[in-house]
Amino acid sequence: MRPTLQTAGVVSLLAGVTGAIQVDFSSDDSIKDAASTAAFGLLKYYTGNNTGDTPGNLPDPYFWWEAGAMFGTMIDYWFYTGDETYNDVTTQAMVHQAGDDNDFMPQNQTRTLGNDDQGFWAMAAMSAAENNFPNPPDGQPQWLALAQAVFNEYVTRWDPATCGGGMRWQIFTFNNGFNYKNSISNGCFFNIASRLARYTGNQTYADWAEKVWDWMESVEFIDKDFNIYDGAGVDNNCADISKAQWTYNAGVFLQGTAMMYNFTEADTWKQRVEGLVNRTVAYFFDDGIVVERPCESSNSCDTDQQSFKGYLMRWMTSASLMAPFTFDTLMPLVQSSAAAAAQQCSGSPPAADFKGLPGTACGFKWTAKAAFDGQVGVGEQMSALSAIQYTLVKQQTAKAPVTADTGGTSVGNVNAGRPPDEYMPMTVEVTTGEKVAAGFLTTAIAFSIMGASFFVIKE
Repeated sequence: MRPTLQTAGVVSLLAGVTGAIQVDFSSDDSIKDAASTAAFGLLKYYTGNNTGDTPGNLPDPYFWWEAGAMFGTMIDYWFYTGDETYNDVTTQAMVHQAGDDNDFMPQNQTRTLGNDDQGFWAMAAMSAAENNFPNPPDGQPQWLALAQAVFNEYVTRWDPATCGGGMRWQIFTFNNGFNYKNSISNGCFFNIASRLARYTGNQTYADWAEKVWDWMESVEFIDKDFNIYDGAGVDNNCADISKAQWTYNAGVFLQGTAMMYNFTEADTWKQRVEGLVNRTVAYFFDDGIVVERPCESSNSCDTDQQSFKGYLMRWMTSASLMAPFTFDTLMPLVQSSAAAAAQQCSGSPPAADFKGLPGTACGFKWTAKAAFDGQVGVGEQMSALSAIQYTLVKQQTAKAPVTADTGGTSVGNVNAGRPPDEYMPMTVEVTTGEKVAAGFLTTAIAFSIMGASFFVIKE
């Protein structure tokens, strides 16, 4: 009988003289043990289940959106490993941060909320619906309805008055970045729409996915070679594009296009999938290992950016299942990246920086392999966990995300969400600190000054 995942992770750790997370990628048990060890270290950063803290929040310096991304990772962790250890804390966080209106606009975040921030929580809810993650009790927010609420609110924020369409980065006019339209906000819209189309069979969602894609091409945020750029300001009609390319932008559109191919089986979507796969592989991988191209080589990736690679691993894996013709291209790269990431999980930083098992803190530069780079945090640990756990996906035996017609049990509400006049403040006094805290990463604020260097503005 195999030990529990937690104890097996400790045994594996103690057995390895190097102290790194030990994993045999030919053994599902070994992969699950390694994932358990990485997950244990990741959840040690979380304080939302401590007495007096707010469920769903991460401590400084992490922004609210990254907690949503983390719980999306933990939903997949349960799905692929079967380990229920973190299910209760995940559900508690997701339900609490849904807010009083069940749309991931909680009162503790509303004044600094961006469209992309809301989107990462909604994508986590969509994963919960697709994975048949245990549903909350009756009377509490339901996974599918939460994703539908955010979709419906996105529709009301579509802005044809500038740049011919698209959503702005920020929701509220008083936040820095309101005059910027970026790929990740519109990518969240596209991703959620495509997945709702597949899950529900409702053509309206597919039509909006098509509309977002067409707009992205029209403003050349997605170019003819399938490069996906960061975004542009609205003042010059989105003509001055910031051309930084981030892994999460490539990933969020890759998963969405694969979902649309799966839903439609249309050759147009197949060609788009192939284009994104080819460009993602060519641009973001060095010797089979993923890199964050704009900042990794210069050691300038900030707290947000240090988490992006893990999302690409998630969305590549999903794409390989939704568009099986991509499997033999994408999944070997997930495995080679995971092997390098596991080697980076060898750090023993001070307890103030990492409270997981000594010798299992995960670094950021996977190309360095066993040479631990000393960078640790939620993003690094979550990304390594993601890469490791997704190697459990085998084409012949992989569990596909469910739909409403193939066993999905989450309850939806096509009318979920609120019209803007219910949450848009008439007059709001905002402190300088709150304005600056609106910064989920984009290059809107800094790119004109910093050139090729991109930084998020912090409090």
